Amino acid sequence: MYVISRDNKAHRYDRSRIFDALVSAFRATAVKFKDAEIDEIIDSLHLYNYITIESISDQLEVELMKRGYFEVAKAFIIYREQHRKDRELEKKKKYIAKYLKPSNAATASEFDSNANVTEKNIATLNGELFKGDIIKLNRSRLTDKIRDLYGDDLAKEYIRQLESHELYKHDETSIFPYCVAITMYPMLLDGLKHMGGISAPPKHLRSFCGIFVNMVFTIAAQFAGAVATPEFLLYFDYFCRKEWGNDYYLHYDKIVETSISKERTIKDVILDYFQNIVYYLNQPAAARNFQSVFWNISYFDSYYFKGVFGEFYFPDGTAPQWESLDSLQRLFMKWFNKERTKEILTFPVETMALLCDDNDVLDKEYGEFTAEMYAEGHSFFTYMSNSADSLSSCCRLRNEMQDNQFSYSLGAGGVATGSKSVMTLNINRLVQNAVRDHQDPMEYLREQVQKVHKYQTAFNELLKDFFAAHMLTAYEANFISLEKQYLTIGVNGVVEAAEFLGLKISDNDDYKAFIQAVLKTISDENKAARTKELMFNTEFVPAENLGVKHAMWDKQDGYAVPRDCYNSYFYVVEDHSLNIMDKFKLHGREYVQYLDGGSALHMNLDEHLSKDQYRNLLKVAALEGTNYFTFNIPNTICKEDDCGHIDKRYLKKCPKCGSPNVTWATRVIGYLKRIDHFSQPRQMEADRRYYYHVSQE
Repeated sequence: MYVISRDNKAHRYDRSRIFDALVSAFRATAVKFKDAEIDEIIDSLHLYNYITIESISDQLEVELMKRGYFEVAKAFIIYREQHRKDRELEKKKKYIAKYLKPSNAATASEFDSNANVTEKNIATLNGELFKGDIIKLNRSRLTDKIRDLYGDDLAKEYIRQLESHELYKHDETSIFPYCVAITMYPMLLDGLKHMGGISAPPKHLRSFCGIFVNMVFTIAAQFAGAVATPEFLLYFDYFCRKEWGNDYYLHYDKIVETSISKERTIKDVILDYFQNIVYYLNQPAAARNFQSVFWNISYFDSYYFKGVFGEFYFPDGTAPQWESLDSLQRLFMKWFNKERTKEILTFPVETMALLCDDNDVLDKEYGEFTAEMYAEGHSFFTYMSNSADSLSSCCRLRNEMQDNQFSYSLGAGGVATGSKSVMTLNINRLVQNAVRDHQDPMEYLREQVQKVHKYQTAFNELLKDFFAAHMLTAYEANFISLEKQYLTIGVNGVVEAAEFLGLKISDNDDYKAFIQAVLKTISDENKAARTKELMFNTEFVPAENLGVKHAMWDKQDGYAVPRDCYNSYFYVVEDHSLNIMDKFKLHGREYVQYLDGGSALHMNLDEHLSKDQYRNLLKVAALEGTNYFTFNIPNTICKEDDCGHIDKRYLKKCPKCGSPNVTWATRVIGYLKRIDHFSQPRQMEADRRYYYHVSQE
């Protein structure tokens, strides 16, 4: 028989250890006892294979009191509590010593390694120390709520699924909602006063830029994940027009500021504000354990502009203006791309929204501009859809919710949306469980999804409790509404489950049928569970940390595990046999049609394509229905102190100083970071990534 210790490891049952603990408790109270009495107590215990040590201790307390040994039971309880405190202290001291050794914060983190924590320091250590306690608190609170709503059996099942790694609750290390794409309109009406701040509504461009940074930090302090401001450039343009007139974009070279040392044009002033905002928001923040705000913005083509903002008006009654916003979007994108040759600026994560039909983007000018920016080496996402309503939005007077709206938990999507909570199913483990138990995998999956809906509903009730107590000020201030956010069902290990079933991971009918079966099963249940206040969606989660954990946990428990990090794509990331067209097909409509939460194709290339090649791939994306994608070409960074040159190309030595002492920046999952800032397992995964040789095409 095995006993599960407090560190969750299995040990052979040792009766003498229980005997010794009871002897210590009797001696501590000077109560006389005989060995036979202790043997009787132990014999009365209900023991079974893989019982926890805590369960044994709980039974011992009950038996001591049943037999009238109240003083001994009290001593035993005090003994347990003191030893628990001692263990917790010792554990934290050991963790501090362990944390000092790894080269970066992502590798050192025990709970949620994150390449966005660029520097390991005492602030990041302090943030890590108590994450385990917060996880316990969150599990206890959510379990209590599940028990209140659905009974004790489901509450126990939730814990079992977490502990058996069938299910993963994202960001259990905080008590916050997950991620948000806000509307900035309340800032124009009330500033940040309803968020507990003192900032009044902005009146000109300078005050807008200042309050915008404060707003992003303030909102981010109340969410665990990304904060998207899709209206950022729309509002920036509004204040530019208030400052210099509606035609300011035609006069970028006009001198508007003069000092003793220099004259500044409209363009100079705008670029200075861009620089201030971007550098401020890339600065690690104490409120987020010394990591930057995960900040996202959106660009819109003329069709999306009309579809999303066509009925929008600013508080002064004026409407947005496409011509000036178009110019400002282009200016920001060009500036940001150039600025990334000075610093690896992770944020904002940018998404270009392009409306398309089944053949091409509709706004040909923006198709050309998008291709141009990719060809110039810029790194951003593109979202393409044949419906302007597909981006979740609540900024329009008419906002008809559709079945397949897109809201990605990294923050890409529409205005005033996001995910309140993400719970991810380990599809590889679940499929193997179903096969082992001779069950139909899809019906088995359906049962798990129905449980997760109840878990997520309980989490939503916790948020409603916070809201009722005026704890969710971002919601009270109307930057976001609880009813407009999703409860997300994440999936991970899908490719690995298909491999377990003997399927070839390529664009073939059997693999396609499996993907559609998995995602349609979840999608159907999401639609059935939807209410006026609850919306569920499905996402291929980025799984920066989770992909590694799932592979490790499954391997430890004897499951079939083909690699050390589960994929976040519909293809195997290290597969050399797939070409560019194959990967666009594998992220096309036949695969993603039931994936309303999104999945990003990361097209890894070893060199940049031409503008014409990128333009053709936009047509391919429209044809295949590949709705969300980016191109990854690693940027080269010279590590020599007296150089530090950044090049947009994937090179083996610095083109400026000739040194081979270089590293690279690429997307860990979703966002751009130096590879040497990835966690150690993610660095190993990055080494296995296949970057397609463009010359092969």
